Amino acid sequence: MTPKIVVRDLVKTFPGADGRARMVLDHVSFRLPEGTFVSAVGPSGCGKSTLLNIVAGLVPATAGTVELSGEPVVVGQRRGTHVGYVFQQPRLLNWLTVEQNIEFVLEASELARAEWGDRVQKALRLVRLESYRRAYPLRLSGGQQQRVSIARALATDPEVVLMDEPFSHLDEITAARLREELMEIWERTGKTVLFITHSIAEAVRLSESIIVLGPNGCVAEELTVDVPRPRAGRDDALFQVERRVRLVTSKWWVESEARPPA
Repeated sequence: MTPKIVVRDLVKTFPGADGRARMVLDHVSFRLPEGTFVSAVGPSGCGKSTLLNIVAGLVPATAGTVELSGEPVVVGQRRGTHVGYVFQQPRLLNWLTVEQNIEFVLEASELARAEWGDRVQKALRLVRLESYRRAYPLRLSGGQQQRVSIARALATDPEVVLMDEPFSHLDEITAARLREELMEIWERTGKTVLFITHSIAEAVRLSESIIVLGPNGCVAEELTVDVPRPRAGRDDALFQVERRVRLVTSKWWVESEARPPA
């Protein structure tokens, strides 16, 4: 399959408190075929969100390259491939209605105003919130607000959707419902999705493949989730994949703890 996202030898460092560079991503490389749903998992501080921000073109890499549909990602530079971003928190503007929050993104995309109404309607239909278009965010539940956030990301009809732990702040019942709805949306739209999560179970349930990041910002392993959909919560095949991911992360932690400090 044609790769939609190509990451090559990606390195990201930040200045440390002692003045030395702190490695966050260490020569990360992977490819995402078009139309796939891929999750990146790993411990807190392993660079998951930084990776997503570099792919989105929000943060520059220290070294290495990222390509979307064959085009290099450069911070501040427009590109042909449209990208939708779903943040951990909904980040809605509380003084605007649901409809106006989505139109805010459409305006930034320079889409013709005549198309806004149809785009808003289609996006809200995908997340089952058509009747809430004139509601204000503070009138919505946490799950509904995140649905609006997903609708906002999809309204520009992006080729790539980046999602940064979008359900981590929700209760488990709401999160489980939104995971099922996200799978329906993905199957209907065929978007390429890079999904960041700290939950191994969530990654296994949603993804076609999983990128496991170690505590040092390296790719510890890439695993395929070769389990047919729809997937049952207690499917033994899913449990075996989850077990494999846990073994990889445990091994990585043991090895990293055994290394002497730099």
